[in-house]
Amino acid sequence: MATKPPTGDPVQDAPQVTPPKHAAAGLPAIGHTLRIAQEQMGLARTARTLLKVNQKDGFDCPGCAWPEGDKRHTAEFCENGAKAVAEEATLRRVTPEFFAAHPLADLATRSGYWLGQQGRITQPMYLPEGGDRYEAISWERAFRVIAEELTALGSPDEALFYTSGRTSNEAAFLFQLFAREFGTNNLPDCSNMCHESSGSALTETIGIGKGSVSLEDLHQADLIIVAGQNPGTNHPRMLSALEKAKTAGAKIISVNPLPEAGMERFKNPQTPLGMLRGTALNDLFLQIRIGGDQALFRLLNKLVIETEGATDEDFIREHTHGYEELAAAAKEADWDETLTATGLTRPEIERALAMILASKRTIVCWAMGLTQHKHAVATIREVVNLLLLRGDIGRPGAGVCPVRGHSNVQGDRTMGIFERPAPAFLDALDKEFGITSPRGHGYDVVRSIQAMRDGRAKVLFAMGGNFVGATPDTDVTEAAIRRTALTVHVSTKLNRSHAVTGRRALILPTLGRTDKDVQASGRQFVTVEDSMGMVHASRGNLAPASPHLLSEPAIVARMARAVLATASATPWEQFERDYAAIRDRISRVVPGFEDFNARAARPEGFRLPHAPRDERRFPTRTGKANFTAAPVEYPRVPQGRLLLQTLRSHDQYNTTIYGLDDRYRGITGGRRIVMVNPADAAELGLADGSYTDLVSEWKDGVERRAPGFRVVHYPTARGCAAAYYPETNVLVPLDSTADTSNTPASKSVVVRFEPA
Repeated sequence: MATKPPTGDPVQDAPQVTPPKHAAAGLPAIGHTLRIAQEQMGLARTARTLLKVNQKDGFDCPGCAWPEGDKRHTAEFCENGAKAVAEEATLRRVTPEFFAAHPLADLATRSGYWLGQQGRITQPMYLPEGGDRYEAISWERAFRVIAEELTALGSPDEALFYTSGRTSNEAAFLFQLFAREFGTNNLPDCSNMCHESSGSALTETIGIGKGSVSLEDLHQADLIIVAGQNPGTNHPRMLSALEKAKTAGAKIISVNPLPEAGMERFKNPQTPLGMLRGTALNDLFLQIRIGGDQALFRLLNKLVIETEGATDEDFIREHTHGYEELAAAAKEADWDETLTATGLTRPEIERALAMILASKRTIVCWAMGLTQHKHAVATIREVVNLLLLRGDIGRPGAGVCPVRGHSNVQGDRTMGIFERPAPAFLDALDKEFGITSPRGHGYDVVRSIQAMRDGRAKVLFAMGGNFVGATPDTDVTEAAIRRTALTVHVSTKLNRSHAVTGRRALILPTLGRTDKDVQASGRQFVTVEDSMGMVHASRGNLAPASPHLLSEPAIVARMARAVLATASATPWEQFERDYAAIRDRISRVVPGFEDFNARAARPEGFRLPHAPRDERRFPTRTGKANFTAAPVEYPRVPQGRLLLQTLRSHDQYNTTIYGLDDRYRGITGGRRIVMVNPADAAELGLADGSYTDLVSEWKDGVERRAPGFRVVHYPTARGCAAAYYPETNVLVPLDSTADTSNTPASKSVVVRFEPA
């Protein structure tokens, strides 16, 4: 039987700490999954829902973007995916009576965990100017409020239209179409904060900002390098692919500041032997210092170039540009400086080199550990350099694999959610709809916050997500949002963003992935794109949480009719009535989506074209794959300070907090902890179990403080520390971003420790 939500916030003052685990999944994962699912859904609903997750006739998991193979398990989900589904399919409800009992001031004091545990929002809610709590509002009145504020703006560029990676292809396409008909390219999205650095680096080097590998490629690889990523918590189903590759003979190198249980041993819950013994995954663990990855890959590239016969000369000659510049820069790579930057030993790097040289097919996977640094784009370019030297782009079992963290974040970008759209995309959009899209670049996430802070943006409309919880420099961000005239959040559940508002605010409750979507023309489905460019349908199977919910496409269509009125010739009513009409338009605007409706109807979906992978054609400015030769950078940390990375706990997905435990790292009952190497802790006088304030230091001289963190002695790399976000987002300066991509540098925060 499902349980009621907590009435009060749990006390987190004394988290318990035990030694970290050395294996992931197995029986504990099954037990935890079933407990959470039953608490939220009850037993019968759990079975009915989880058996449809990631199935060809079911719905796409609202969690990560890891792909599914053609053959699916009956239980095609991981522990964290099941948690995401359970929280969405919960029987708990947030009604107007809840908001009447909890004024805004009360909501603002609650933790993200408590807010999320209250359940699904059942009706549109409105915070009037001067009001102290949300009140119920009709959909018609809600859209009039939006129209009032948007049409009163001095310029369309005073509006911001943010997108979460949960948003379907159909909703994302309509959302960007509305924004551009309205007159702005202000389309910030969650990708700005995560894999923007990957897209920037890959577009320049291989001509497309997406990964080049399939699931089958992983199974065929000789060597898989997993850098700056923790699959066991963030993409658990990836462990099955690594296990299959390992069984076929692949070697695996993990490059990370923290040892992670999932990369040590995977106890596959799909098989009895897997649960009992598991499979050791790592062949080599390189415990690198935070931000040292570019220096490591530059030295490896030097050593590859210097090894006779190690480069693919035919590939380099026929398909690449800039080899001489890279070779000259790599020649300057220095062993001593690399060892300082990385914290590694010479034998460790030499062993990694030997594994690279022995491999005929190498894949490099990465996530936020590479993308959220000042030199993130240069680091990823250096990864690409290694693969180009070896000819490992555009052949089976080899390539680049940026692992996306939200189920349709890649699809949203494909649909045009981008503040710097390609002219060819706008040309096709304008031709199809008879509009004139703006050509000037819009605001990304960081620039959106700056615009709100400076009074240049006055309306924030968020299609899903938790903008406040996901963004850096929490105090600055919240103050900026409170300067706006209107904030609108399309949401399934409560989060911190609903408690930080403009003068007026709306919460628009929407259907989730698990919900049936029935419109005037009948039952609908939506589509998503996974991390490897596969597009497939998603169909919810549950009755909606309330009869007052609207789908995301319906919300956009009705908003467009209210705001644009007779000035728009776009058939918004038709789009709401029948999503096939949206897909027909997408097929004529977005390359690779030709005959979209017929192909989306296939149970397995379809794969989007990828020129580097499919034909070794590189649509870059040179017409070839580009080597790059950026100067090597790595963080320098003053004496008495450590370099902090923000990360997730195991009971967390992005900013959604499922519980207060981090089981694999041995932490239970609290989130305000900071992991410090025991040797560093001894030098700094930080006893295990003591409490400290974290204070970040940056060139602007502003003090940013996160108080009351329990010190946990933990085997992280020397000179480094780690703590959970969003609690530590307050420490990340708004202006501390990656070159080129402007992604917040949340993995490179210099901190000092002061007594709590």
